Amino acid sequence: MSACCGPCVLSCCFVLIVASVAALTGALVSPAWRSWQLAMAEERDILRAVWAGRVPARFTLAPEETADHDLEPYYVLLPRVSYLPLVTDKVLRHFHKALKAEDAGDVWFDFEGTPLKWHYPVGLLFDLYATNSSLPWNITVHFKGYPQDELLLRSSKEEIETQLMSTLKEADSIKHRGGAGRRGCTGVMSELQRKEHRQIWLGLSNGKFEQFWAVNRKLMDVPPEETAFRHIPFRLYQADSDRPYMQRLMRPTRPSGQMLTLQDLLQSVLPGGLPHGYDIVTHGIRPPLDTPLQWLSEHLSYPDNFLHLCLVPVPKTHC
Repeated sequence: MSACCGPCVLSCCFVLIVASVAALTGALVSPAWRSWQLAMAEERDILRAVWAGRVPARFTLAPEETADHDLEPYYVLLPRVSYLPLVTDKVLRHFHKALKAEDAGDVWFDFEGTPLKWHYPVGLLFDLYATNSSLPWNITVHFKGYPQDELLLRSSKEEIETQLMSTLKEADSIKHRGGAGRRGCTGVMSELQRKEHRQIWLGLSNGKFEQFWAVNRKLMDVPPEETAFRHIPFRLYQADSDRPYMQRLMRPTRPSGQMLTLQDLLQSVLPGGLPHGYDIVTHGIRPPLDTPLQWLSEHLSYPDNFLHLCLVPVPKTHC
């Protein structure tokens, strides 16, 4: 199965995005079409579609690290918005017969020889390294030879929670610091109670949409005195680049108030804009280049509140 033929939720999400962008730009062809698109573009439907995104994955033990070559692979639907350490326990339980107790703390994963960064969201990892690959996503499990020069030490649920909160604070600062009002000085994260910080983590780690968004909506709100975020938290990735990612301050609007788009962002970050033969992918879809950055940030950011955009080669054949 080709990666572009994944779960239908991605297709639904793409339809929702096109509908919303068309509504924003006025590029609609009839009143009936306008009505349908606006109905399909309900904000909560889009957020739920993104949250429901899954990647079918197949975990196998590295053959050189086990004498038991008859072990069945472990199949699972990985939530795109989640992280690999949140599924590690399930993988270990499946392969427990081939593991020693002392090996469990050194578990790491790779795809086609590339170690998978455990602090990157699952969807980002798949889009970056496997967008044009077949499904299920073939992930190799290792419990020896941890690549300390390529991966942060050591992966765990507690470390993921720490990383998430740190990135949320960075995104909050990018979006709100310097704006009008009190949050322009302190940001939103500092105003949240400790139990709300915990609720964000529990909502994500347990896959509870309502629990997560009950708090995250506060981080996504635009202050009444503003028309958009101060800047857009984003990172642009390319698998064959020497840099982990590209990031800079990017306003969502021009001084005139005109909304800036994904195309504007690419032209700002990449000399000449989007290179020929490449696409921008996030959450398994290719957003239209005329999509406003503010809309993308509000609807397609990962739980860490960053837009994670992958520059990937256009596949030679499309499904």
